[in-house]
Amino acid sequence: MSTLSKEIPVARTRRLVVASAAILLGTLNGVTIQDHISAAQASAHVPTYEVDPAWPKSLPNRWLVGALAGVAVDKKDHVWIVHRPATLQPNETRSIWRSAPPVLEFDTEGNLVQSWGGPGDGYEWPDLEHGIYVDEDENVWLGGGGEKDAQILKFTRTGGFLMQVGRKGKNTGSNDTQNLGGPANVTIDRAANELYVADGYVNHRVIVFDATTGAYKRHWGAYGKPPDDGYFTRAGERLPGPFSGVVQHENSPSQYNPDGPPPPQFRIVHVVRISNDGLVYVCDRTNDRIQVFRKDGTFVKEQFIAKRTLGSGSVWDIAFSTDAAQTYMTVIDGTNQQVWMLRRDTLEILGAWGQAGRWAGQFYGAHNLAADSKGNLFITETYEGKRVQKFTYKGLGSATKPLISEP
Repeated sequence: MSTLSKEIPVARTRRLVVASAAILLGTLNGVTIQDHISAAQASAHVPTYEVDPAWPKSLPNRWLVGALAGVAVDKKDHVWIVHRPATLQPNETRSIWRSAPPVLEFDTEGNLVQSWGGPGDGYEWPDLEHGIYVDEDENVWLGGGGEKDAQILKFTRTGGFLMQVGRKGKNTGSNDTQNLGGPANVTIDRAANELYVADGYVNHRVIVFDATTGAYKRHWGAYGKPPDDGYFTRAGERLPGPFSGVVQHENSPSQYNPDGPPPPQFRIVHVVRISNDGLVYVCDRTNDRIQVFRKDGTFVKEQFIAKRTLGSGSVWDIAFSTDAAQTYMTVIDGTNQQVWMLRRDTLEILGAWGQAGRWAGQFYGAHNLAADSKGNLFITETYEGKRVQKFTYKGLGSATKPLISEP
């Protein structure tokens, strides 16, 4: 899926709308993002985007999608989503309307290419679909965020079952080397042929397997230390269960204290991504932070984002800019409905855009994020958002101020 290292030609300048922010750019014909970055190093310039309200096209067969729980872009720039059919409400599926299959593939124009997924022979479909990844061989990997979901599934691009890692209902905790615990997302280190799993909603770690055989390699928790599930028990903390389809209140679900010392354990490990220079970025969602590691689990650094955010947290997913150095990092925040822009090397927060709402370019539960080879973003929405939006890359422009006063 990783096509983020290409330079991208940028379209002709016009006044842009990035959610509620309007940014005027200079002439961009024939210029690459690397040229823009070189000219913008000394100022708070960031990639800017314009929502494409016509993408994707309407689904056939009177299909609807439920809460979207994952998005990926393959090497052809096709966009894949996974959604939760069970989250469609009775008033949505009445009359002639019904759920689409869980996995859908779209071409670059937003046309549906194919769809598949659901329970079948030889594998255990998750109770709560969560996360999708398409590797360089066009294999499709799926996770699951349910309390009993302890497995990762691997399919061909047309839905043929290939492999299952872990067994449903068999998780014994964050130091179990055979099973997962609400695995939310995966990525692959192609050079090492290793599968990295953000594990997850029940467990509190990153775990690595051989991508071909599923054999266990290593795992670690926050700060690169062994995860300790007993920390939560000793603190008298009851973590919230995975999303069940019911819209949740955004009051504090745990003993996360933004004014206290940094939490020594991951809470919800929502996403893991690997940059071109081999660093591993982890979204510790309900702790409002990104932690960065080397591939062996050595801790490098962390950054809190909107650290006073309670409830579902502020750090949901990550995408890197498409220049070879991956200078910028985009982080979506499905609680505050912001899209945060950071410098990847320093994790400095440069600005943010976006707002809550149902109109094009606004968000309700911005949940997952992927970028294509041109730098366009695709953002899915969970809860009752139930859609994927395309944001077309429009070049570098001035950063806009976050709506959250204390980042």
